[in-house]
Amino acid sequence: MVIILMGVSGVGKTAIGQLLAQELGWRFYEGDDFHPQANIDKMRQGIPLTDDDRWPWLHALRARIETCLRQREAAVLACSALKQVYRERLIADEAEVRLVYLKGSYALIHERLAQRQGHFMPQELLASQLATLEEPDRGITVEAGHPPATIVAYIRQQLGLGDRSSSIKPPSAGTVM
Repeated sequence: MVIILMGVSGVGKTAIGQLLAQELGWRFYEGDDFHPQANIDKMRQGIPLTDDDRWPWLHALRARIETCLRQREAAVLACSALKQVYRERLIADEAEVRLVYLKGSYALIHERLAQRQGHFMPQELLASQLATLEEPDRGITVEAGHPPATIVAYIRQQLGLGDRSSSIKPPSAGTVM
């Protein structure tokens, strides 16, 4: 299985993904590591990426996912996957590639980006990411404001991955954890 943690920059994909992978004993892949240098340079300059900029990146991510599935390597992948068409490109097999959407308010994410250091993505690009974002209608949606351990426990429970906590209750229909 490959779990894709998606959402805008600053929502916590890397932190949650690393913790989830560590708990499961799975491999973690940071989607940003698959960007061509030209994309990183654009973002560092505060220039939003276009679809044309993203296609080579998405192709590289899809290749990694396919390799993981072919080699039966369980993995967690953190990547924005902002549009439905991007997710369709990434998810080859819905039974083996599961989507988790980390959702957060503008205020929460903006604050996190303001505190983040050493990342090429400036907080000025948050508005363009939110404008591009098409919230998924499938998969698991988790409110990013919860503590990381709570989010990871919830994801594990929802995916049937041996969550050690039995106190996490799934949300009622139409809500997110």
